[in-house]
Amino acid sequence: MPSTHLSLHYHLIFSAKDRVAHMSKDWRGRLHAYVGGIVNDLGGVPETIGGVEDHVHLLIGLRATHRLADVLREIKASSSKWVHEEFKKPSFAWQEGYGAFTVSASQIEVVKNYIANQEEHHRKKTFQEEYLGFLIQSGVEYDEKYLW
Repeated sequence: MPSTHLSLHYHLIFSAKDRVAHMSKDWRGRLHAYVGGIVNDLGGVPETIGGVEDHVHLLIGLRATHRLADVLREIKASSSKWVHEEFKKPSFAWQEGYGAFTVSASQIEVVKNYIANQEEHHRKKTFQEEYLGFLIQSGVEYDEKYLW
């Protein structure tokens, strides 16, 4: 094939350290926009970003040359620094780990809607229930003692 064609979409999930509810509604939207800017600056496509007080969901498109771990490290480091400076929250930090799930093109709208409705979703389901569901649905092996 003379050229490369890609459809690399990732649903990323990560939480505030110890799942502390740092991200209040009054500034959460600004954080999501800032994270989108980071993704854009890295050459990715921020398709949807959302979340609640203690965790965030991103649907992003990446190039074949991106390394997922590097992208996540930059998103977390830059956004954490921004929260410290912009909102004077020195105790804010992201949890070390993350969930990363590939999304087929046929499911992009479904994932966008899911991310857009996080507040509604979490009236019925905890973060732990949600995250375990993603792991099980995706067939990801895990040891529960390392999840939380």
